[in-house]
Amino acid sequence: MQLIYLGTFLIGLVFGEQTDNDDDSPSTMLETPQHTIIKEYFREEFDDEDEWEKRWVQSKHRSDYGKFRVASGRFYGDREKDKGLKATEDTKYYAVSARFPPFNNEGQTLVLQYTVKYDQHVDCGGAYVKLYSADLVQEVMNEDSEYYIMFGPDICGEDKKIVQVIFNYKDDYYLIKKNITCETDDFTHLYTLILRPDLTYEVKVDNYVAEAGHLEDDWDFLPPRKIVDHEMAKPDYWDERELIEDPMDKKPDDWDQPERIPDPNVTKPDDWDEEMDGEWAPPSVPNPEYRGIWKPRIIKNPNYNGIWVQPLVDNPEYTPDPNLYKYFNISVIGLEILQGKSGTIFDNFLITNDEQYAEDAGNEMWGPTFEREWKRRQGQDVVYKKINENEEPKGKEGKKEKRKKKDRNVKDEL
Repeated sequence: MQLIYLGTFLIGLVFGEQTDNDDDSPSTMLETPQHTIIKEYFREEFDDEDEWEKRWVQSKHRSDYGKFRVASGRFYGDREKDKGLKATEDTKYYAVSARFPPFNNEGQTLVLQYTVKYDQHVDCGGAYVKLYSADLVQEVMNEDSEYYIMFGPDICGEDKKIVQVIFNYKDDYYLIKKNITCETDDFTHLYTLILRPDLTYEVKVDNYVAEAGHLEDDWDFLPPRKIVDHEMAKPDYWDERELIEDPMDKKPDDWDQPERIPDPNVTKPDDWDEEMDGEWAPPSVPNPEYRGIWKPRIIKNPNYNGIWVQPLVDNPEYTPDPNLYKYFNISVIGLEILQGKSGTIFDNFLITNDEQYAEDAGNEMWGPTFEREWKRRQGQDVVYKKINENEEPKGKEGKKEKRKKKDRNVKDEL
């Protein structure tokens, strides 16, 4: 399908009924305001072979940018329908973009949606997209080009497997504070970002909500609403001791006994000479009456106030901004990424203002593909398992013959 630009279409003027006096004057005609609905700003499915090159612009900022081509990958649900833009060169930067009529999302929801397929078992590579203003010069788009929104999966090694959501606010970039995990297998997955005028958002993966919240809470666009009042000191009466010694507990009168006592079972030897041997003293032994050092029992502190926390007060530097979600003259979508191992396939791009429309389109464009990929993969697994259960031939020539036979069997069975 070629790129579709749908402008606004008019619902029209809806007139109410006339009054009972049948007066035909304009004052008796009830008129509702015009209502504009925009379904799509941009859509791209790469199903017309090389025609995409007329709609997408390759940046010339670098001479060694990686090349894209249209492909459906190693396995797919429908060879033609599942074709997307595939990165073809390892360890390369890529930079292509497509332009559409500029629009503003003021007063309406913005939905950005597309599919990603890691056909290469990705080890490190970005698969996010960026939205730009109409001012972008596509021929020189690069990593330093100012963008409005960056959204999509980003993988590098075992530690970084996230969905990036970065917004431009007053010429600074703000990363989402939550960790959203992306998919890492080699099936096609649907990624959706929803940005609403009430400052709420959703991130969906495969049409399921992976994260949701409020822009103020999950990005540091604004100073905090509340701050610690450093001028408020802990009151003198404040008691942070949760447990205390019982002041009513008294030591028994017979408590103090020596820890060791002379052994009562030992007597002075008959041949003991005090002039020669000194004064005799029996050896000491543990005192069975000794009870240790006395300590009062521990009880809960009836005056416990908890751990002192300085109170929060309104932050004088905080001012709410109802325009956090707004972007003007949105007009370009771009892939400005780095791929370690190439093979990522991008497809089913959609920018709209209708959440339900995006969900339905996702189910229509992506849903059958995902189901068929699973079925095809299961079929491949069965075939490969059957072939691999055969005895491994010995020698180099035998192994070569087995590989040829394996490839033939796979093609025959699939």
